[in-house]
Amino acid sequence: MLPQEIIVGKRDGGELTGEQIRFMVAGLSDETISEGQVAAFAMAIFFRGMTTAERVALTLAMRDSGRVLDWDLPGPVVDKHSTGGVGDNVSLMLAPALAACGAYVPMISGRGLGHTGGTLDKFDAIPGYATQPDIATFRRVVAEAGCAIIGQTADIAPADRRFYGIRDVTGTVESIDLITASILSKKLAAGLDALVLDVKTGTGAFMARLEDALALARALVEVAKGAGCPTSALVTDMNEPLASAAGNALEMANAARFLRMEAVDARLWDVTVALGGALLVRAGLAANAAAGAEAMGEAFQSGRAAERFGRMVAALGGPADFLENFETHLREAAIVEDVLAGAEGFVTSIDTRALGLAVVELGGGRRRASDRIDHSVGLDQLAGLGLAVEADTPLARIHAADAASLEAARARLLAAYAIGPEAPESGPLVQDRIA
Repeated sequence: MLPQEIIVGKRDGGELTGEQIRFMVAGLSDETISEGQVAAFAMAIFFRGMTTAERVALTLAMRDSGRVLDWDLPGPVVDKHSTGGVGDNVSLMLAPALAACGAYVPMISGRGLGHTGGTLDKFDAIPGYATQPDIATFRRVVAEAGCAIIGQTADIAPADRRFYGIRDVTGTVESIDLITASILSKKLAAGLDALVLDVKTGTGAFMARLEDALALARALVEVAKGAGCPTSALVTDMNEPLASAAGNALEMANAARFLRMEAVDARLWDVTVALGGALLVRAGLAANAAAGAEAMGEAFQSGRAAERFGRMVAALGGPADFLENFETHLREAAIVEDVLAGAEGFVTSIDTRALGLAVVELGGGRRRASDRIDHSVGLDQLAGLGLAVEADTPLARIHAADAASLEAARARLLAAYAIGPEAPESGPLVQDRIA
């Protein structure tokens, strides 16, 4: 087979066979196909699209380009993926709660991308926590603690790593076909029995328009089903931060307070138990979503989820007393200051993406892949939509390393908040469910 002929076929609107797709993915992995040919292939898919059968074939070929884990555990193996948002630290609570409900969660997560935070960056805020353990350690921790949250290893879906790198510099990242294959190839390589997807929509989401988020959610569920993995997707609102904190150590502290049932953001609770409830149904551990959500709530309120989290952190090299004494283990920023509303009224809208960029500006995210992150910086005590404010009401608290980054983040934050005379109508947090 010739790669250029396969590219021409897709460029002209043809449907590729599974054999052709496997050939292209093999060439991605062993680099027998040039970067130019990969870029042309991605661009042809971007403009011509793929059928469900093509998407399934591409996902499975990318999954099989590396190691596919298998498990011998007494319960179902499950995972969750979010398309990314601001203040989205759901995974930190969801994984241990699912483990407390009888599931096993080998969660392979990523780092921050653009304005969104990354789960691994949050765990890097914990001293000693190993986000890149060897496979033997990963297996042991999943078996013993019920969950382990780590980064993608070099032998998990290696074709996706090269493909994404080329897409990132050729304007083809936004293809639903390629996003679907990229997400699912890594998740399915973990050997899952069931999966739940959190597809974000709104001002802080990559898919800002609801119709785009729904299209991605349907594509993900269809392809996962075609690949043999029972999957549900929830389309959730990201028109304001999900947690009241954004920034790595700050979101980890927020999660610790949640797990200790000391301070729980209402939106964060609702999304976490909804995702967990849907996944417990897919895994055969709950009769319906309501029963699943109730089981998740009990796991938190009983302290069993917190116990699983502490066990996971210690097993992966973190402090054994992290949950009990997280304040002493997480680094604090040099400067902490409130940002006041400066006007009277209600918070009528939030440019959530701008808040994520403020965290990047502070040093809590990356402009380039090689950038080092300051885990201590970020925002907390974030005001939500509809909050009644006076001129001296804080909209947020900035945690900064220096005065210059503090002022840059303050300007971005004030521009992100709109204050008006009337409270806005609130829409549903879970905007749709795809099963």
